[in-house]
Amino acid sequence: MSQSKLRLAILDDYQGIAAEIFRQAVPDIEITSFHETLHPDVQSEQEALIRRLRPFDVISTMRERTALPENVISALPNLKLVLTTGMKNSSLDLKTLAARGIPVLGAKGLGTQGLTKPPTSLDSTLEHTWALILALARNVARDDWSIKNGAWENSFATGLRGKTLGLLGLGKLGAEVGRVGVLAFEMKVIAWSSNLTREAADEKAQIFGLSQGTFQVAQSKEELVQKADVLSIHYVLSERSVNILTAKELALMKKTALLVNTSRGPLIEEQGLLSTLKQGVIRGAAFDVYNVEPLPVESEWRTVPWGKDGRSTVLLSPHMGYVEEGVMQRWYEDSAVNLKSWIQGSELTTRLN
Repeated sequence: MSQSKLRLAILDDYQGIAAEIFRQAVPDIEITSFHETLHPDVQSEQEALIRRLRPFDVISTMRERTALPENVISALPNLKLVLTTGMKNSSLDLKTLAARGIPVLGAKGLGTQGLTKPPTSLDSTLEHTWALILALARNVARDDWSIKNGAWENSFATGLRGKTLGLLGLGKLGAEVGRVGVLAFEMKVIAWSSNLTREAADEKAQIFGLSQGTFQVAQSKEELVQKADVLSIHYVLSERSVNILTAKELALMKKTALLVNTSRGPLIEEQGLLSTLKQGVIRGAAFDVYNVEPLPVESEWRTVPWGKDGRSTVLLSPHMGYVEEGVMQRWYEDSAVNLKSWIQGSELTTRLN
């Protein structure tokens, strides 16, 4: 296919780096970047999204940002290829795309610089998770605001050494977070997921050079939330795990506990979470992920005076867990190489459907 006839739409590239990377790899295609996210589950935005994308042959997506469900895909007659960062994307209807013969190509994030083991999105999310835990425990954001507005220290920080780190999910990232807690702060670690066994937890510990029993296994979700001084969420979002934490579980947490979610917003039932934090049931929470992203301007997460009048402290970041410069650069480099390979008719080694 002639490159000059191809039109590429880039979605959700908030940092604006993708277009130049694609342009260098495939200079003859027409590229348009769209910086405003549209949500197809809202009828008016779905119609706007279809109008936006209808002219394009190729769509570049950011993992689990703008969704492409069946009713959107079916309304895009020119669509021939979908690119996505990462090697899975649950917001794309892979079955419908496959039925139309439209390949979906993932990006491994290895890039074109020849690094043998470049940092990955797991590495950056690990760092961001601990940045949020420490910032929340040490009141970093609140104290920064206070000192810039003429005040001085007015509250206590929370020490982590020897405390219990609860992990909802003990996959690779959850285990990495646990390892840091053990080695850096001598924290006790307890984990739970629906299928987690003691054998699996011991195996994870051994992979990271830790002794068997380092990662204790809670007998129930309720035990996990009751014992955790810090509860960090690292669970895969699926139909089964939506709202895996509700107000009922949150009510069991310690009054002094901290909650951190760098996984996916819908894992926690949002209204129950808001109510819990408004009532000050726990000391504080930090979030990098939300049910709707970007957060609407009128969202209660933005507008409630958190940390005042008995409310819990709330620390927010705009889904930055994986948004590390090198990681993003490599993802888009891989996507650009995939596009070039598809144009040239080469083997598609990262096809997801």
